[in-house]
Amino acid sequence: MTALPVAGSARVRRATAGLIRADRRAVALMVLLNALAAIAGLAGPWLLGRIVDTVTAGRASVPDVDRLAFAILLCTVAQILLARSALAVGYRFGERTAARVRERFVDRALALPAAVVERVPTGDLAARGTGDVSTVAVTLRDAVPEVLIAAVQALFVLVAVFLLDPLLGVVALAGLAAIPPATRWYLRRARTAYLDEGAAGSALADELASTIAGTRTVEALGLQQRRRAVGDAAIARARRTRLRTLFLRSVLFPAVDVSYVVPVVAVLLVGGALYFDGLLSLGAVAASALYLRQLAVPLDAILIWLEQLQSSGASFARVEGLAVIPRAVVTERRAPAGDRIEARGVRYAYDGGRDVLRGVDLTVRPGERLALVGPSGAGKSTLGRLLAGVDRPRAGTLTVGGVAVAELPPSLLRRQVVLVTQEHHVFRDAIRDNLTLAAPDATDDDLRSALAIVGADWAPELPDGLDTRLGGDGFVLDGAQAQQLALARVVLADPHTVVLDEATALLDPTTARDAERSLAAVLHDRTVIAIAHRLQTAHDADRVAVMDGGRLVELGTHDELVAADGTYAALWRTWHG
Repeated sequence: MTALPVAGSARVRRATAGLIRADRRAVALMVLLNALAAIAGLAGPWLLGRIVDTVTAGRASVPDVDRLAFAILLCTVAQILLARSALAVGYRFGERTAARVRERFVDRALALPAAVVERVPTGDLAARGTGDVSTVAVTLRDAVPEVLIAAVQALFVLVAVFLLDPLLGVVALAGLAAIPPATRWYLRRARTAYLDEGAAGSALADELASTIAGTRTVEALGLQQRRRAVGDAAIARARRTRLRTLFLRSVLFPAVDVSYVVPVVAVLLVGGALYFDGLLSLGAVAASALYLRQLAVPLDAILIWLEQLQSSGASFARVEGLAVIPRAVVTERRAPAGDRIEARGVRYAYDGGRDVLRGVDLTVRPGERLALVGPSGAGKSTLGRLLAGVDRPRAGTLTVGGVAVAELPPSLLRRQVVLVTQEHHVFRDAIRDNLTLAAPDATDDDLRSALAIVGADWAPELPDGLDTRLGGDGFVLDGAQAQQLALARVVLADPHTVVLDEATALLDPTTARDAERSLAAVLHDRTVIAIAHRLQTAHDADRVAVMDGGRLVELGTHDELVAADGTYAALWRTWHG
């Protein structure tokens, strides 16, 4: 299995810009409020410098000092109110944007081709949908507004120092000279390190999920030590990647912390010399030093969140990676014309291996029951997946109503062909929500009718009816009931063709009989393609397609193929002992 792709930096930047454009008014208001808060915050040190100059000049009176002190208080209160308002706007922006990210991820995950979902590690998709999406959401909610506030404040503080005295501004910038190279060193390594950490987390989640899902097999075959070793290796890899990102932070933060002290000391030394030479007032020196001490707060916020921004940038690249996967599109601007399914020269191989289907030609007539039979490994299940649009041929064409099956979007494909297998997933949600997945616009009467068709009379009779929650602490379905729910979805989807892959093979005989009666109701008046592992299914079909070695070797009715004394006849005699 291969992991899902990771979006490149350019795509991540475009996605980020798109999120900002989607809520640009909030961003503009946030910038404005932050700018006003920063201006209000600059007034305090400047007014304090005025007090120092007034006192040292011997011109200070108590009312004058009180007025300046009261002005400092007003500016401080204004800064607090403006900053809190900006933060509130930022948090609302973050929550709305995080919701967009979550919704887009879910939409993309649901639109993934079934073949992709089946082949990627389960833990990878789960980790992206939980940990990575949460990391991005936290960053959008917390980091973005706080970093924006800090950046505006830092810029205004530096401008204020330059306005007080350009030479002190140059000295302050020189004192901060160690921050850019330390930051560049960190940024060059951070993206790769955090992507590795995310990949290691996905691998660990996948190993844990595999071990938990196969607990009974592990216990029955005595595989505890082997699974523990695999888990330990995944944990060790996750630990190594986590220590790598920790090392990067341990280098960056001390280097930056030292850089905060240097400009303050430098400004005091140079400013003191200028004051003694009569080139600068003591109030200007004091205000500059206070500004630079004030600068440490926004720079600290930026650098503390820098680590979170790198982590979330890597997470966002993994979340946006789903957009890299090609989607099925309708290349012909027309809906399928009719129900006829045709395969011409179809070839298929798994993950670049040898072909498991080799030049299959087959026509499925509307309304017929076709059985696909053959020995294990003959390619019948693979052909069934292609007929249902789960995979696409490597070569050749496979069409429904003249339109390529694999090029139909899922919403249209499921109105044409549905694959019914032994697996019947039930979501931990209400019966209604489980059913409307197949038909979002279905009414309650439609849902009850679909349940009645498959014999699920038990569902409406539950205490909460269609609102009954399933699984977990709710109502627990048995095998037959789970399949009835799955078949009711098929009724609601209303496809003209159903591909069956031994949908009742895993049920016990009594349950299987009930399920087969439900299945028969669903298949009435539909085209049926049955992948038959039991030849009784083939006996009852209109035609039988015999697969062997990836090729279609025989096609005809049961009686015709038995009389031909070929591959099917040999299978029939073997099945009857």
